[in-house]
Amino acid sequence: MVSKTDRKLERTRRHARVRTKVSGTAERPRLCVYRSNSNLYAQIIDDVAGNTLVAASTLDKEVKTKKSNIEAAKEVGALIAKRATAKNIKTVVYDRSGYIYHGVVKELAEAAREGGLEF
Repeated sequence: MVSKTDRKLERTRRHARVRTKVSGTAERPRLCVYRSNSNLYAQIIDDVAGNTLVAASTLDKEVKTKKSNIEAAKEVGALIAKRATAKNIKTVVYDRSGYIYHGVVKELAEAAREGGLEF
């Protein structure tokens, strides 16, 4: 009998495998993305100190689109880039959290690059 694959488990395995290699420092923090069915979240994290430096999501008041779609991803990416440049963060490491680089994950990254972040 062929069993059905658990997509969430596979994503968490990919994420754990990537996190052994990708870590954020004070000079180059980690831009982490999480997407749920209803919302989209992005954080810039210093893993050495264990602090979240900047965060943005579709739940913020500045974001007009309150869904997890491509338009909201562009807004969240631009907002996280604006907040990061306000805190003098220019270069980051992009952590897509095991998601494929497609759709909202890709659009958030491209909007953050257009906003001034380098990765």
